[in-house]
Amino acid sequence: MASIFTKIIQGDIPCYKIAEDDNFFAFLDINPNAKGHTLCVPRKEVDKILDLDESTYLGLMKFARKVGQAIEQAIECKRVGISVIGLEVPHVHVHLIPLQSMENATFQKKVSLTKEDFEIIATSIKNKLK
Repeated sequence: MASIFTKIIQGDIPCYKIAEDDNFFAFLDINPNAKGHTLCVPRKEVDKILDLDESTYLGLMKFARKVGQAIEQAIECKRVGISVIGLEVPHVHVHLIPLQSMENATFQKKVSLTKEDFEIIATSIKNKLK
């Protein structure tokens, strides 16, 4: 059965898309730790990051770096944190989280955003992609 992320990639579930290429897809987390919290996923559905072949692993990190640099330019933050946990959805995903403090990285406190907020954030990040 397809993961929720595969359904997002296929367009079956709407998202606030940030970037995509032939192998990877980035979109805003709809339950974000901070404004601009983005998920980067491989199009290929694999449960655990260490199960990715080396090429896909390195490609995902390169893709996430590019997206993270755009987030850093678009969202005021001290830095962009990177987290790979993967217990929520059985599909590899890299969290890119704009950090003001360690609290933003704990997944204990979430921010509430409107549809318009998400759209503005997504556009801001997309406009910074090189």
